[in-house]
Amino acid sequence: MDISRVDLNLLVYLDVLLRERNVTKAANHLGITQPAMSNGLRRLRDLFGDPLLVRTSEGMTATERAAELQPLVRGILSDIEQAIHEKTAFAAMESQRVFRIMASDYAESCLMPRVLRRIRQEAPHVTLDVLTPSDVSFLDVEQGRLDMAINRFDKIPQSFHQKTLWTEYFACLMNARNPILKEPFTLDTYLDASHIWVSKTGFGVGVGVNPKDVQRLGWVDEALSLMGRKRQISVFTRHYQVAMLLAEQHDLIATLPSRAAWLQKDNPNLVVKVPPFEIPPFELKMAWSPLLQHNTDHQWLRKVIAEVAEEVDTEFAPFGAQFESADVPGIHHSER
Repeated sequence: MDISRVDLNLLVYLDVLLRERNVTKAANHLGITQPAMSNGLRRLRDLFGDPLLVRTSEGMTATERAAELQPLVRGILSDIEQAIHEKTAFAAMESQRVFRIMASDYAESCLMPRVLRRIRQEAPHVTLDVLTPSDVSFLDVEQGRLDMAINRFDKIPQSFHQKTLWTEYFACLMNARNPILKEPFTLDTYLDASHIWVSKTGFGVGVGVNPKDVQRLGWVDEALSLMGRKRQISVFTRHYQVAMLLAEQHDLIATLPSRAAWLQKDNPNLVVKVPPFEIPPFELKMAWSPLLQHNTDHQWLRKVIAEVAEEVDTEFAPFGAQFESADVPGIHHSER
């Protein structure tokens, strides 16, 4: 067999599959989708002419051939990892690398101040270039022109690696002098108020807007629509930071990710409330090109971002518990 025609990444798949004995767990370990891992297992079976893993009453069991291969594959990968580490370890203190990261303003506000602090401590000559989602495309990520994309993704290319940073719920932010605070914060109270809609792209819904340009409903309005309700939108903005300023200066409600609201917890002019209806949570993820998966500079960056996200999540937890445990009407998470 001509080794140049073999995808050697399959050895990484095989190593993890034989350790996990579970396709889903192996996919999570490598930061790829379950279908991608299933496809990898199929290709491995074709390559070795053996089932490798078979389903039994006790789960997935390695075949005799797979058991023979496991120590060989682990040894090969260990040698490669050692060789790479010795030759290309990231020299953080000397590096002058520029890391380009796409992040929504919400993700940027929650993560980047702390990420930058870590970078200045560990890699003082490294530069961060943070771009908005409208500045770049998935092609920029795929081809390695962009180091990282951090956002909530409806869809993501199957080849990308990804890691969930946290699960996010929604909060309502309003001026401390807003008259609605004199009443119980019910769904009817919420709908009687005027609102800010953070719309990332396209035109807001309104008179004179070409129907072809009308942006689809966001998650807040989709949740209301499923209950046959809708809210009064007074202003559309493209930035959560602007939405918070507008909520502080006007009698408007901004419904936004709870960690964005958490950043304003010490602002005496703002009040944070649990939404009086259920809005499905979303996952904030970081995603990157398979071209950068084994790059040691990039591995260092991923480690920094993941550790900062864990730090944010730990500090946020006492404040965030109210949004996770809220008993409110609406759709259930299982119906997403």
